[in-house]
Amino acid sequence: MPGSGQDCHVGPKVGWIRVGHKGGKMRDIDLLNAVRRPLFEYLHRRERDPYSPYVFTSQRAPRLTEAGVHHWLRTLKKKATKDEWELISDVTFHDLRHDFAHRARASGWTVEEVAYYLGHTTKKGSPAIQTTVRYTQVSREEVRDKLKALGG
Repeated sequence: MPGSGQDCHVGPKVGWIRVGHKGGKMRDIDLLNAVRRPLFEYLHRRERDPYSPYVFTSQRAPRLTEAGVHHWLRTLKKKATKDEWELISDVTFHDLRHDFAHRARASGWTVEEVAYYLGHTTKKGSPAIQTTVRYTQVSREEVRDKLKALGG
C-alpha cells in the first residue's frame, strides 16, 4: 500500500516519515495533519509508480533528487508576481531551515527539540546544540521586547 513501509507511514489519521541528511544520519519526524492529509492523497493518486519505495518520484529518475527539488524551487520562483518576487527572489532552502528554527523557538520548542528536528546531532545521537544555536540566534528586537515585558 502506498505510504506504508519501513521509512514512511502515512495514513488517514496518523503519519511519520524517516528522513536522512548529511552524513547519512536518519531520524523519524511526525507529520502534522496539514502535511499528512495532502501527502496521503498524493501517494494514493500517483500515476507513474504507485508502489515506489520513494515518497516523491520523478519523471526522469525513480526518485526526486536534490537537483530536482532545486529545479522545482526555481520554477516556482519564475511564476511569482513582481511583488512576490521582491519577497522571495533570494530565498534558499537553507533560509527556510533558519526560519523554521526561529519559529519553533518562538513557539516554545527547546533548543534540544529544534536540534533533533533539524538533524543537528552528534555521532552518538545527542543534540548538537552549538550548531542549532547558530540557527536560532535572537534578534535585538526580540530581546528588547522581552526587556519591556519585565519593566511593565
